[in-house]
Amino acid sequence: MATPKKLYIKTYGCQMNVYDSERMAEALGAKGYVTTDVAEEADMVLLNTCHIREKAAEKVYSDLGRLKPLKLAKPDLKIGVAGCVAQAEGEEIMRRMPLVDLVVGPQTYHRLPAMMEKVEQGARAVDTEFPEEDKFAHLPKRPLPNRPPAAFLTVQEGCDKFCAFCVVPYTRGSEVSRPAERILREARDLVERGVREITLLGQNVNAYHGEGEGGDWSLARLVRALAEIDGLERIRYTTSHPNDMSDDLIAAHGEVAKLMPYLHLPVQSGSDRILKAMNRRHTAESYLRLIERIRTARPDMMMSGDFIVGFPGETEADFEATMELVRQVNYGMAFSFKYSSRPGTPAADRPPVAADVSDDRLQRLQALLTTQQRAAQQGMVGREVSVLFEKKGRMPGQMVGKSDYLHAVHAVTDAAPGTLARVRIVEAGPNSLAGELVA
Repeated sequence: MATPKKLYIKTYGCQMNVYDSERMAEALGAKGYVTTDVAEEADMVLLNTCHIREKAAEKVYSDLGRLKPLKLAKPDLKIGVAGCVAQAEGEEIMRRMPLVDLVVGPQTYHRLPAMMEKVEQGARAVDTEFPEEDKFAHLPKRPLPNRPPAAFLTVQEGCDKFCAFCVVPYTRGSEVSRPAERILREARDLVERGVREITLLGQNVNAYHGEGEGGDWSLARLVRALAEIDGLERIRYTTSHPNDMSDDLIAAHGEVAKLMPYLHLPVQSGSDRILKAMNRRHTAESYLRLIERIRTARPDMMMSGDFIVGFPGETEADFEATMELVRQVNYGMAFSFKYSSRPGTPAADRPPVAADVSDDRLQRLQALLTTQQRAAQQGMVGREVSVLFEKKGRMPGQMVGKSDYLHAVHAVTDAAPGTLARVRIVEAGPNSLAGELVA
């Protein structure tokens, strides 16, 4: 029996890239590859890249440079670049880095087996098209072994919003939703293999409009159908846009017990002037009213968000408007960044805010967000929550999992991974909660 080839995948960026890496491993599994966590052991190294942040491409080139000694030591080693940097810079990667054997975009990785055949014959391969066919329909069935109890499932890709700071419409393409039955089939398969929590993924997931029985389904209808799967205990979704938070989805949060009380709903700024410059097409007031409606439907909802400071043209008054919005929403957790110019986007050529000003604003915003996050965690002490245990903790006899509100929780228990248990929170740390099982 031939020794299987080994595949090492380094994944950058978002949860969707994590999902894509899993599917690429499955696609190459059909070519006899098994995954390894050690790059030096690999017969194939694949970098699954992200293009959201500044200097993303430079980071990829730097990582490729670090692979040169490995390539010299193993001349037969194959090196590939996938994901959004591949989509944006396909031919440039091949020109600058002769050690790269293939470049594949996020919409064409179902063609990896055919591309590898070319590579194994001594050719180099590039595919960064936006094909008409559904890549998921061409991928092999996900393998049978049991999986960790929480899994990602992509339901929608691409974005039509064209925010002035964002490259996603150019690297992932326009909005496309997978047919509902294919998603349900994949979800059932995951549950059969031990998955108890599924996070639905999309660049703009609440814009989901996949073909289903009786016409196009909304995300809310999909969630309700998923909730009927026996053995699936929890449903989450990310990332959403405020403009696509529909009435039926808000209602689902109050009516579907399996839909978790955690919502990541990026606003980016609290200034209407900056929101307009970002092409966000919502206002601070409309966002706040939306939060009110969501919390009316599900009063214990834990809110999360994204913020950009230092967007071109942002004044101190604009920034203070963001701070005021944060105070009003009271986030359980949030992500904040300094604006980074992305070539090819509408905002790229606008005069930047001075670096020291952006730095100062980011520090002030993060201080406020950290205060809110710690208060939210402290507020969990004494409460009972459901925890899905996923793996062993660092201490003997300890298991770690996620609460309904996506907090990391650790407790001393002999419960197996995949166990859903009631836990009383007894202590709040900076990054996790300590709990005791409820008898």
